Amino acid sequence: MPVGTSPAALDLGAHLEPAQLELARDRMTVALPADVLDRVKRCREFVLEVSASGRAIYGVTTGFGPLVEFEGRADGASQSDNTILHHIVGHGELLPPAVARAAVLARLFSLAQGRSGVSEQVVASLTAMLDTDFAPAVPRLGSVGASGDLQPLAYVAHALRGNGNAFFQGRLMTAGEALTRSGLTRLVLDGRDALALVNGISVTAAALGLAVAQSVRARRTAELLSALLTDVLGCGTEFTSVGLLAAFGHPDVAETGASIRSWLEGSAPSGERPLQEPYSIRCTPQLIGAAGTSVRHADEVVRRDLNGVSDNPLFFPETGEIVHGGNFFGQPSAFAADQLNVALVQLGNLAERQLDLLVDPHRTNGLPPMLSPLPGQHHALQGVQIGATATVAAMRRAAAPASVQSLPTNLHNQDVVPFGTQAAFTALDQAKLLRYLHAGLAVALRQAVHVGARRPRAPRLAAVFDRIAEHVAPIVEDRPLDTTLGRVADLLDTVASEVEGPR
Repeated sequence: MPVGTSPAALDLGAHLEPAQLELARDRMTVALPADVLDRVKRCREFVLEVSASGRAIYGVTTGFGPLVEFEGRADGASQSDNTILHHIVGHGELLPPAVARAAVLARLFSLAQGRSGVSEQVVASLTAMLDTDFAPAVPRLGSVGASGDLQPLAYVAHALRGNGNAFFQGRLMTAGEALTRSGLTRLVLDGRDALALVNGISVTAAALGLAVAQSVRARRTAELLSALLTDVLGCGTEFTSVGLLAAFGHPDVAETGASIRSWLEGSAPSGERPLQEPYSIRCTPQLIGAAGTSVRHADEVVRRDLNGVSDNPLFFPETGEIVHGGNFFGQPSAFAADQLNVALVQLGNLAERQLDLLVDPHRTNGLPPMLSPLPGQHHALQGVQIGATATVAAMRRAAAPASVQSLPTNLHNQDVVPFGTQAAFTALDQAKLLRYLHAGLAVALRQAVHVGARRPRAPRLAAVFDRIAEHVAPIVEDRPLDTTLGRVADLLDTVASEVEGPR
């Protein structure tokens, strides 16, 4: 966190928004209102009372999964060990610390609903962790998103107990050392604490929420860059007609048309373009608007996940009920993540095609090939386009849905599974790759003006163009552009965050 800034502040009594998950990458203060603590405490006492009565409670008095017919360990602390240790078998690359911390925040909000029977100590420990630079080291592979994100969340609990590895200020080290450096004490678990920590889809919800937050920016960036392309080339704007798009009947398409029109205010066509533009310009309201519908749907789904309770069983002390069911089954988020994934790939296709249009002299009224000031001696955008092609290919290969890849496991206890965790991780990956494609297009638009295209006439677009130009000097001679693309991607995120518009 930059020096002089204060940690973000959230209230466990409020709703958790997808964009707030991004705040968890840095230290954050989470308030614990008295009514939240009261309901957590009441539910915990109810679980202890019922378990002491001899009544069977899954995971408290029994084994786990298909071993539910066998008795669990005799005491709560040992049962907590039983819960966590057999799940420490994950593998693959580690989640970025920001994603792992977002998962902790999501799990905290679920536990704070007071339906999981978790101790106040667990809620306080997660809250304390978020106010430090600590992040659990969590392998990416291991969850099928069915009985919750058992393995990744087990690694969260494992690290908070001082076992395995963790990050402190972005550096990987032993969890014990990271706890010491963070000023945290080792988490002690008892009763149902461990199962409550792992038996939910909070990693899935966190990854999908982060993907949604980035996708909201991606939609706005696609609208901006499409408008900038239209202005720089001097295209007609009839494709954004209010009546035309209203007649199409899709509200998100009309909203995208309105956004592009707003960006283009003050511009005028050059009169040198064909009557009808290629689809990568003419159909942008329909394409980006349809993608926006998928983003909005994923946003609605993940908000429900973030503010609901994912666990099994759930406890209702006010009625004396313990209800065993499937509230850890991440099918809604799996479907939403897959749909979002496809929408992001199509936005990537659009950006790649718009870049291809710009570097082709046959479709730009004679701009030089590859936007090179001296073709043959300098290659300007040639490497950027090849990189964009490779990126789009990678996105397309990852577009296969995860939500229908069900495989039975766990002695057929989990005989159908949604794979929502993998779907959410893929959507987050795609959102990050799309940033690169948008950055490449922005660099190309900046270079197009340098080699002969007109400067944008719309005042808002001209202002954004100037901000891009501050980060990207004209390509007079070939030079590395990798770090430039990263800076421009960050800038476009900033610009998109400044724009008011639909989710």
